Amino acid sequence: MKYLEYTVIFEPQPEGGYTVLVPSLPGCITEGDTLAEAKKNVREAIRLYCESLVKDGEELPTDIRKIPIREKIRFAIED
Repeated sequence: MKYLEYTVIFEPQPEGGYTVLVPSLPGCITEGDTLAEAKKNVREAIRLYCESLVKDGEELPTDIRKIPIREKIRFAIED
């Protein structure tokens, strides 16, 4: 058995729930109504994606670690 690790991005949606992106696996996107469901769904999506690559004789991509850093910056302006 081979263990793999990929970076995922959980994006909260305005209507609720999360969209999950896997930058190292183009087109590997899923969602969930809760964070727990989104995590479960993305594990399954990654597994299916990778199994498909192996079945087709393709290499499994390595994880892209150069994910943009997002941070909120707070500042004041005069009215």
